[in-house]
Amino acid sequence: MSAFTLTEFAHQTSQKDATNDAFELESPNMLEVRLDGRVWTKMGTMIAYYGDVQFKREGAFENGLGHFLKKAVSSEGTTLTKAEGQGRLYLADNAKRITVLRLSGDSIIVNGNDVLAFESTIKHEITMMKKISGMMSGGLFNVKLSGTGLIAFTSHGPPMTLIVSPSHPLTCDPNATVAWSAGLNTELKSAVTLKTLIGRGSGETFQQRFSGEGIVVVQPYEEVIHAGTR
Repeated sequence: MSAFTLTEFAHQTSQKDATNDAFELESPNMLEVRLDGRVWTKMGTMIAYYGDVQFKREGAFENGLGHFLKKAVSSEGTTLTKAEGQGRLYLADNAKRITVLRLSGDSIIVNGNDVLAFESTIKHEITMMKKISGMMSGGLFNVKLSGTGLIAFTSHGPPMTLIVSPSHPLTCDPNATVAWSAGLNTELKSAVTLKTLIGRGSGETFQQRFSGEGIVVVQPYEEVIHAGTR
């Protein structure tokens, strides 16, 4: 491949408008937000912006006392930032792949570490896996996103969607699970045995089981997030 001139390079890699949506993927790993008001973003994911934009960390009681208590009890969680103003905002998270979804009065639960951004019309609520919560290194803290508007989440590599039905429940590795339908029933199971403790088990110590009717999004990567590092 021949070298680019500066003009050619700028043209090849410049920002381009393909849609009029508030969220647009500039690449599989970079999101453009056309900001006119407020949007919620994962703290630390802003890489550039045009215009007049202010960033404010989510307040402790921003979404009520229950939200604050859940966050305090879990000792972990994704810290959200309010981006307010007018302009264009560019987001990325460790070169992870970005998926944009449009919610139309429905709900989805996303792993806390994989939430990237969502419009202010979307309600967010912390959900926690109660069973074996103190033993899990990842997958305990999740965010339920509900309402009408755009959301963006991340994954290591291309995500895959698996269908869950009453006759076909699904079991996943929690560290490879990105998101799932809010209406699904979930249960975290421990596969700890004597063989596991002495190093002769399968390595699949914890499993997340889904039943009901809906979808589960998984990634081709086991992302272990230790408590207190999100």
